[in-house]
Amino acid sequence: MESGISWWTALALLLVVEGLLPFASPRRWRATLTQLLALRDGQIRAVGLLCIAVGLSLLWWLE
Repeated sequence: MESGISWWTALALLLVVEGLLPFASPRRWRATLTQLLALRDGQIRAVGLLCIAVGLSLLWWLE
C-alpha cells in the first residue's frame, strides 16, 4: 500500500465527513458545539478515547 496516498485520502475523507453536518444543518451543528462546551474534561477525554478505540478497531478489521 502506498502510505503517502493513503494518508492524503484519509485526510480528504475526514474533511468531507467533518463538513457534512455544518453544511447540511448549521443551526444543529452550533447547538451541538454549545453542548460540547458544557462537558467536563473527563467526559471529553472519554469520548476521545472511544473514538480512538473505534477507529483503531475499524482499521484493524479493514486490513
